[in-house]
Amino acid sequence: MSNDRLIVALDVPDALSGLKLAEEIGADVSFYKIGLGMLTGGGLALARELKDERGKRIFLDMKLFDIGATVEAAVRGLAQFDLDFLTVHGDPQVVNAAKQGAARKDMKILAVTILTSLDRADLDACCIKSGAIPDLVLERAANALNAGADGVIASPQEAALIRTLPEAKGKLIVTPGVRPAGAALGDQKRVATPAQAIKDGADHIVVGRPIWQAKDPRGAAQMIQSQLANL
Repeated sequence: MSNDRLIVALDVPDALSGLKLAEEIGADVSFYKIGLGMLTGGGLALARELKDERGKRIFLDMKLFDIGATVEAAVRGLAQFDLDFLTVHGDPQVVNAAKQGAARKDMKILAVTILTSLDRADLDACCIKSGAIPDLVLERAANALNAGADGVIASPQEAALIRTLPEAKGKLIVTPGVRPAGAALGDQKRVATPAQAIKDGADHIVVGRPIWQAKDPRGAAQMIQSQLANL
């Protein structure tokens, strides 16, 4: 029986590869993330197949960012598929528009704080205001939650801090940048192990490459699930 705190990122080239991976993992995972990289490879079709035909939960990771009217329209269109989570950038006006688009639907709007692949040097290059990353993540999380977000996306290193916010009460914290002990970091810079991320306040962890690049993806997923079973 699967634990839906583990979300497996299907960061593979196309829907057929994603479906094959999900079938290989089987009942050990009930929650999958489909990201922007698969959008032109049949990502929405895969989301519907996994949701409607296989009974899986779906996290659509689009990180939407645009003017309010466009975000609202995009979210309204996506909400018709009855997916579980959708990401938008954590700017309050974007979050507010997304919530309008998702009105009367169960799809949760999750706000991206600062990408887990970024460090302070990256933020400087993007002309993001000065300050330590944890402080900026906390500020963005509070602003997004006040704007109506159902939860936030943040690195596991900031999960415990966000959980202390009054605005975070009853809200979701979803953490990418999770790596089992000994796994390669890849392009992630602010990481933690699965168990540590949950202990620090995350409701769900997102794991991609350590599972889909493994020689035995099902075994890799089972190992993570066993680490979460007693938490």
